[in-house]
Amino acid sequence: MIWVNGDIATHLPVTDRGLLYGDGVWETIGVQQGKPQLLDWHLQRLSAGLQALNIRFPNLEAFRAEILAACVAQERATLKLIVTRGSGQRGYSPATTTEPTRILQLSHWANYPDSYTEQGIRLTLCETRLAHQPRLAGFKHLNRLEQVLARAEFGGDYQEGLVCDYDGNVIEGTMSNLFVIRTDGAICTPDLTQCGIAGVMRRYIIQTLEKFGGQCHIHPLTLKDVEQAHALFMTNSLIGLWPVREFSGKQYTIPPLLRDLQAAIHTLA
Repeated sequence: MIWVNGDIATHLPVTDRGLLYGDGVWETIGVQQGKPQLLDWHLQRLSAGLQALNIRFPNLEAFRAEILAACVAQERATLKLIVTRGSGQRGYSPATTTEPTRILQLSHWANYPDSYTEQGIRLTLCETRLAHQPRLAGFKHLNRLEQVLARAEFGGDYQEGLVCDYDGNVIEGTMSNLFVIRTDGAICTPDLTQCGIAGVMRRYIIQTLEKFGGQCHIHPLTLKDVEQAHALFMTNSLIGLWPVREFSGKQYTIPPLLRDLQAAIHTLA
């Protein structure tokens, strides 16, 4: 089911800048027992994206109420939030827009095989590189063409693709964030200040590690760091945590810590 500006709808005006220029932001949220998981954090990132794009969206609390009302009867579902700058006249200038467009889309839960969570996934390296644009880094803006190109590179033999920037730094998966466990036990995740999406589940994992008495180090990572790691795992709001069992011909272990983190994610339900 889809709501556009509070009304059930299946279409947008062709003048909407989200369609014309990818001028907007979005979030994907897991819904369990009628509750959108980590909603506050998703709305914080949505707000950060709106601020970065200078889209004035004064009714965030009203939007929250719409979200909660849409989810209340859902036992398990996927919720997508979209806010565009709205409709305007021809041209790049946003000065002629009226008010933002808000979209809620509820769909079925994304059912992946249990083996991805339990036994791990096969990860491949994508040729597509991410360009640096720090003003757009961290949040989900509507232009995802780099991810579309990267995802088109692999089929069913692999469950996720690893994407680097043009400096050779490992950034993220096509739909997920990467964590590396080094042979000395240190846990690292890539720096995302130049490009990439700072996932809400990534934030949850970093916070949960601190509760476990550990620490996640955020800094640039290279392919060598990934290949020499003791363990790897990928996260996002729908998959939770997938261990990586194979990358670039190497087999990786699944340490007990990953089971503890998966159990912590399960409590979000």
